[in-house]
Amino acid sequence: MTKAVRPVSTNAEPTYDVAVIGAGINGAGIARDAAGRGASVVVLEAGDIARGTSSASTKLIHGGLRYLEHREFALVRESLAERERLWKIAPHVVWPLRFVLPHRPGLRPRWLLRLGLFIYDHIGGRRALPPARTIDLRTHPAGAPLKPGFATGFAYSDCWVDDARMVVLNLRDAADRGATVLTRTQVTSLTRDGDLWRIGTHGGEHFTARAVVNAAGPAVLDVLGLDVLGLDFLGLSAERAGRKMRLVRGSHIVVQRLFEHDHAYFFQLPDGRIFFAIPYEQDFTLVGTTDVDHTGPLDGLKPDDAEIAYLCEGASAYFRKSITPADVVWSFAGVRPLVDDGSGRPEAATRGYRLDLSDAAMGPPLLSVFGGKLTTYRHLAQSATDLLATRLNGLRGKGWTATAPLPGGDFAMTGAAALTRDLMAQYPFLQRDWAHRLITSYGTLARQILGSAQSLADCGAHFGHGLTACEVDYLIDREWARETDDILWRRSKLGLRLSPDEVAALDGYLQTRTGGAR
Repeated sequence: MTKAVRPVSTNAEPTYDVAVIGAGINGAGIARDAAGRGASVVVLEAGDIARGTSSASTKLIHGGLRYLEHREFALVRESLAERERLWKIAPHVVWPLRFVLPHRPGLRPRWLLRLGLFIYDHIGGRRALPPARTIDLRTHPAGAPLKPGFATGFAYSDCWVDDARMVVLNLRDAADRGATVLTRTQVTSLTRDGDLWRIGTHGGEHFTARAVVNAAGPAVLDVLGLDVLGLDFLGLSAERAGRKMRLVRGSHIVVQRLFEHDHAYFFQLPDGRIFFAIPYEQDFTLVGTTDVDHTGPLDGLKPDDAEIAYLCEGASAYFRKSITPADVVWSFAGVRPLVDDGSGRPEAATRGYRLDLSDAAMGPPLLSVFGGKLTTYRHLAQSATDLLATRLNGLRGKGWTATAPLPGGDFAMTGAAALTRDLMAQYPFLQRDWAHRLITSYGTLARQILGSAQSLADCGAHFGHGLTACEVDYLIDREWARETDDILWRRSKLGLRLSPDEVAALDGYLQTRTGGAR
């Protein structure tokens, strides 16, 4: 692809073609696509990359089987078409996963489940993933952890994803193509000045750009509200301009592994909702999600006691092993910024998206992203960049991201196991779990982290569970990590494993290494 041009300067302020506000999955995807089309891009993120919704998902690349029930056929088709594309361009962080849907008497009938899975298999162009089939839970390994009484089940295919790493990889590719990525840079003002936007930040830095992309996720209306003149031009409030968003909180719990096999579960509940139980980080099971309308602050989110109890009760209704809140080793919550389509129940609200481009008469363009889901981020980003191209001469060519691997993903879709073996052969001091984690985080870039190391000692300080100074340095230098949470809960999930003393040692190293800098 064409390398992005460097921004020009106006009054000592850098001028970019595109300023993207928000470093979640949609902002990251748009930055990557635009940089690959020759635009100069700056990404402005108030916190860390993927600090909110984009690291608090159910970790799935899926069509959304339940969305068929709400007749969202176009969304399911789009999502399923993206599923294998994302697996192909990022086989290190996207993995095929087989799901088991037990039939529960008194809930959705067998014929309806079969029909839904038939449509699911055929609506989106499935090629590499195996089709759905009926299974006997009395003999299938997936039936063993379940309570007696479950006889019929249905197995179908979707994909798992490391959501936060997917965001980081998109931004790493954008930066490799010339984009500037600035974390901990909160935008506080947006002002149109002739053909340019002037952008102010909390830290006193200023930028100018020919176009602004508002990809702030749940805070999209807050950013939209900064464009006071634009709203006055339209005679609208920020809320009316956004046609009102619906914020829905989804919460998850993580418990010790509930089953030994490698299938995931799709469970139905009597209230009509569904939830998943997914193998997670080798030794754990991820259970979620809830759907609760959210009001209040967006920072410091966590599941409330009622949500945790709800998920524990739901899991206990299926598994032989009873799950209680005391079994939860970690929990997290994120707010999904959904378009309010008037649905009565939060789980029925559309997961589709809308792109709003300001009127040309208002001056330089502001493109706001409403809604969306992780699975469709790449197609959303391509559509958003196409829309920007109608107003910006700096964007050249057509969408290109459907086939270009993300950093480290330049290997076969099923080649992670072979890469792990090769890495262990080149670095004999690696234990299998350590090598597996490196490959499923960095793919072919894992060798950049280990370099010429011949022993564990060559990797610098060892903070525990294979996290060494050489990897931390890579995360600082190449992936914008600055704090322990950046590394332990977003660049990895090693927060599940490191002891308090190990976390303190890592924190001390980061303070020395970064000096508190951004």
